Amino acid sequence: AYEKRFPTCPEIPVFLGSEILHESRSDDGAVHIIERSCKLNVDAPRLLKKARVEYVFFIQKNTVNWKERTLRIEARNETFANRVVVLETCSYSVHPENEEWTCFEQSASLDIKSFFGFESTVEKIAMKQYTSNIKRGKEVIEHYLKELISQGITFIPRWTPPPVCGQKDERSPAVGHDADDGLLESGARGTTKEQTGSSCPPAEAVSPDADKLDADYIERYLGQLTPMQESCLIRLRQWLQETHKGKIPKDEHILRFLRARDFNIDKAREMLCQSLSWRKQYQVDYILQSWRPPALLDEYYTGGWHYQDKDGRPLYILRLGQMDTKGLVKALGEESLLRHVLSINEEGQKRCEENTNIFGRPITSWTCLVDLEGLNMRHLWRPGVKALLRIIEVVEDNYPETLGRLLIVRAPRVFPVLWTLVSPFINENTRQKFLIYSGNNYQGPGGLVDYVNKDVIPDFLGGDCMCTVPEGGLVPKSLYQTEEEPENSDHIRLWTETIYHSASVLRGAPHEIVVEILEGESVITWDFDILKGDVVFSLFHSKRAPETSHKEATLPSTSAAGDNMQLIDKTWVLGVDYSRMESPLVCREGESIQGSHVTRWPGFYILQWKMHGPLPCSGTSLPRVDDVLASLQVSSHKCKLIYYYEVLASKDFRGSMSSLESCNSGFSQLSGATTSSSQSQSSSYLSR
Repeated sequence: AYEKRFPTCPEIPVFLGSEILHESRSDDGAVHIIERSCKLNVDAPRLLKKARVEYVFFIQKNTVNWKERTLRIEARNETFANRVVVLETCSYSVHPENEEWTCFEQSASLDIKSFFGFESTVEKIAMKQYTSNIKRGKEVIEHYLKELISQGITFIPRWTPPPVCGQKDERSPAVGHDADDGLLESGARGTTKEQTGSSCPPAEAVSPDADKLDADYIERYLGQLTPMQESCLIRLRQWLQETHKGKIPKDEHILRFLRARDFNIDKAREMLCQSLSWRKQYQVDYILQSWRPPALLDEYYTGGWHYQDKDGRPLYILRLGQMDTKGLVKALGEESLLRHVLSINEEGQKRCEENTNIFGRPITSWTCLVDLEGLNMRHLWRPGVKALLRIIEVVEDNYPETLGRLLIVRAPRVFPVLWTLVSPFINENTRQKFLIYSGNNYQGPGGLVDYVNKDVIPDFLGGDCMCTVPEGGLVPKSLYQTEEEPENSDHIRLWTETIYHSASVLRGAPHEIVVEILEGESVITWDFDILKGDVVFSLFHSKRAPETSHKEATLPSTSAAGDNMQLIDKTWVLGVDYSRMESPLVCREGESIQGSHVTRWPGFYILQWKMHGPLPCSGTSLPRVDDVLASLQVSSHKCKLIYYYEVLASKDFRGSMSSLESCNSGFSQLSGATTSSSQSQSSSYLSR
């Protein structure tokens, strides 16, 4: 088919003609070499006219090796060869695993030494020409293949060595025939001879594993694959068989990693090998047999499998809005949640295999239905979000292309903030599978009924099916782990650093931390739990950098106060040296506080926790008796808290800032009330 383009090719207008400069054959007829001079017209008339050149000539050398079944094409420019060097190489070969496939490789180089000051112009012309030729070359070869098929030429026999008895090679093309006609006609004329007395060896036998990649197997278990994709699967599986010690993943599992890396074998192989090592290290293959969720998860984890969608994918329902993510993290730890999520993914793969057998077609992914009714500030608890991001990272790395569709319903106003935080960590291919419905938009045509049968839609979403997914609720704080209760050592460890800081606050010795802000509209977020006593939380701003000093305890009991740090100097005057940015917030023992502040100006922001107590008498400088007695008994009135804070650049927050008000933890539907710091100077009204 390639030879059909010579001596002229109407399909390539820029190709004006060619003539053979040299032609040779090997003694056994296996190798045929033709060298031609090709005349090209280039889309740069002014430039060429200035250089007094009407056309461009290339030397092209084609080498057909019938024995090795390859075609190699080498081209170099003849025009301006002393100023510009263009080299191009193309090769066609038979795929080593499947003789029905042809492998094609193409490469080129351009070296411009000098060109009358038009070097950059020539480079652009050459790149444009080469880019268009790549696409056009495929179209031309397909054109001539169809032409040959229409002429009844669909097969060329294998090359065989010439007869030993010295007979003439009757396959040589007749004089006067063009080279392309001779090659094709020789194949046609030699068909009968080859069929009756061919000494050609049979096709190489393929391995039993490779043999199952027939059309029925692909259609039944893998789905539609292009020849290139099938080739990648075979090559990667063969590489695993040769190099990987242990259990070889199934074809559908390998295919997920290839699809996740757009069938780039090197990238898919790297991703798959890392995942296999991870599975071996943490014994993930046995997690369904070894993992038994704690009773607390069975009661408060609001997720579960629920039949399948219209495409036969297993359906997983997650009532995220009703889940106390903070309570689960504090009661079970991040590692238990991770292990539970891994078991869900393993179960999902198992259900996909079962549905493949049930429906008789490949089911390789599942659908997740997420109900966000009840989502509020508690779900934006920063340590919880960070744990979620790390779990997402593990799932993305080890369970690629397992999510077929994600249906998000009843998305509230706070959802854009959560989405802003999470979406950058989700693969682009995965994000394209998300369908988000706010309010009641999921009902009716265009909603859930387009993807899930009416008799499967859960009752709490207006469907006819009773759903057994737990309703969740607030995890009792009595079940929270204490600092002295580390997570079980047999859990999968992903991270070991502690994100919380602990502090003790004494009367007259507040705990303060400083945050330097370099650009306005950055966001300071905080989360803290009051473990003992009542404290007052405040936020201040100063243009001056406070001096960091650790205050030594003045009373014997303060040796257990932890690392108290006081930054606001006693000589500073409120309103002059520093200013208050948030109104004081009284926090009672046992409360969990999350909040944020959108900064108006650069500078130093000071977060302060101080003990809550009676205000000193403003009419006299003498301390009251009650205050003195309280200070003597401070050991029994020590406040203790754990806190976490973070600074987010303005570009990282594109959601609704009004949903990030300082507030006490609580579900809007499950707790009595949600209190907010409505006096916040900026976060209560700024939105972007």
